[in-house]
Amino acid sequence: MIDVLYFAWIRERIGEPKEQVETTAATVADLVDELKTRSEAHALAFSDMSAIRVAVDQDLTEMTAPLNGVREVAFFPPMTGG
Repeated sequence: MIDVLYFAWIRERIGEPKEQVETTAATVADLVDELKTRSEAHALAFSDMSAIRVAVDQDLTEMTAPLNGVREVAFFPPMTGG
């Protein structure tokens, strides 16, 4: 079971701040493919992956990151500095 967290407009589109997901996904990209099938809201939220960043167990990473042993995946828009 993996905790999947959503932030900013991703959370707004999906309608939940987090959910627990049982998955066989090997990578974050595989997890996204599974999440897209959960609902139209999920599909919409993940329709433009260039606008989404990901952290695995609170470490910023790439969509190719493996999920073996992971407890938490967080999705959020790119951060802007200031």
